[in-house]
Amino acid sequence: MADAPTLAGVHHLKLPVRDIERARGWYESRPGYELLIEFVEEGRLMGVAMLHPRGGPGLALRLDPERAEAAAGFDYFAIGVPGRAALDDLADRLAGMGESHAGVHSATIGWILPGLHDPDGHEVRFYTVEQHTDQSGPTAVHDPRERELWQRPG
Repeated sequence: MADAPTLAGVHHLKLPVRDIERARGWYESRPGYELLIEFVEEGRLMGVAMLHPRGGPGLALRLDPERAEAAAGFDYFAIGVPGRAALDDLADRLAGMGESHAGVHSATIGWILPGLHDPDGHEVRFYTVEQHTDQSGPTAVHDPRERELWQRPG
């Protein structure tokens, strides 16, 4: 679309958390984020902004226990990883730290590492930028469970 505005990717992701320090420690130790800014309101730490030293999107954590509870289990985003080898390395790193996840799988156009959950229960997914499928236009993805229903006899 020629008249679409110019954008520059995702500036940062923001998640509600129940405990800032616990969430910060997890994002520092697991995917390797580093603290950039602390947001203190009325003497209380209410949020942090974090950067990733090797290319991940900016990440903000905001103290909001009710929203964190409501958002538990949902995968708001997938963090990009260069390719399959880097994703395999990340899966091994996380497993070595005692983090359970669903392992590396082939997905629609790349590879995905799903099933990892932060301390608040948000699902944190990693998806490769490298593709195994030519994505030359829009793709429709049909739930394979639905195909099983279509194939059932009358």
